[in-house]
Amino acid sequence: MSDEADDAATEQDGDKSENGKPDVEEKPSVPLYRRPFFWILILVVAAAIVAGTLYYLHAREFESTDDAFVDAHIVRIAPEVAGTLIDVADLDNRHVQAGQLLAVIKPTGPEAQLAEARAGVDQAQAQLQQAQAQVASAVATRNQTAAEAQAPLAAAVKAAQDLARYENLARIDRSAVASTQLDQARANAKSTRAQADAARRQVASADAQIAVARKQVDAAGAVIAAKRAQVAQANVTLGNLRLVAPVSGQVVNRQVNKGSYVAPGSQLLAIVPDEMWVTANFKETQLKNMRIGQPVTIKVDAYPDVQFKGRVDSIQRGAGQAFAILPPQNATGNYVKVVQRVPVRLTFVLGNGNPDPRNYPIGPGMSVTPSVKVR
Repeated sequence: MSDEADDAATEQDGDKSENGKPDVEEKPSVPLYRRPFFWILILVVAAAIVAGTLYYLHAREFESTDDAFVDAHIVRIAPEVAGTLIDVADLDNRHVQAGQLLAVIKPTGPEAQLAEARAGVDQAQAQLQQAQAQVASAVATRNQTAAEAQAPLAAAVKAAQDLARYENLARIDRSAVASTQLDQARANAKSTRAQADAARRQVASADAQIAVARKQVDAAGAVIAAKRAQVAQANVTLGNLRLVAPVSGQVVNRQVNKGSYVAPGSQLLAIVPDEMWVTANFKETQLKNMRIGQPVTIKVDAYPDVQFKGRVDSIQRGAGQAFAILPPQNATGNYVKVVQRVPVRLTFVLGNGNPDPRNYPIGPGMSVTPSVKVR
């Protein structure tokens, strides 16, 4: 046993190096490019670069903003006359067509005013007929006066001719005409001339009566026109008692009910028209390549899975701050430049299978995210 133990100890001593440490076989180092992790990292970086490049090339074709909202010209319904509502249509949040009845105000004075105006028209028409009859009577009187004036006129002419003849004979031969005959002819000519002048004045007076009668006809016609205007005004006032929808749209914000007293100009309800658009406030640096007519993809926050189609309708000439009630005063020492926002109007494109915003409960003020294709 002792011999075997000595042999084992001798072998262990032989395995030790000169330094007293056991010999270890050194393996050669593997280069970095031969390691799998290196190529995986290279592939990941290359894929990221390619993806980033493709994303940049795609994203540069679009300009987008989250400062955008649905917009519309809200129509606010208000009465023009005061009164008590006797009927209000139950149309809250419902669609109405243009001309549909919304509310009715109790009629009081307008009906009486309309009846009075119509009676005034009848009275004016009677006065017109009377004036026309007076014109006819004046014309007949004038004709009769003119006929009666023929005899004095003819007598005056004959008397003037006789006087001229006597005077001519007297100049030729004073003994051919007696003085009494000449005096009588002169008196007769003077008398008939006066009668003729009176007849002419009567005819002129008859003509004046005709002119007066015709003026009365014109005045009666003017009165009829005025009375008819009063009837039209009374009809307008009576029509104002019935409030109808001026445009097609959805009824919102109803503030009255049957029995409510309303005053002129007080808002009863509002109508959101069917025609809506998007007001997008783009940064001024985003407008470089933006043009009217460019296609737009519109995403409404309430319906993120629906992509509405639109186009650029117009670009406001001026930033939003220029139209503020209190525009900023930049002529100060603490001015800080801020990128301004410019409102851009985007309209929805319907048809061709595009989603119709009228089929969704979308209204003014709702947030949207438009994306304009500028390249």
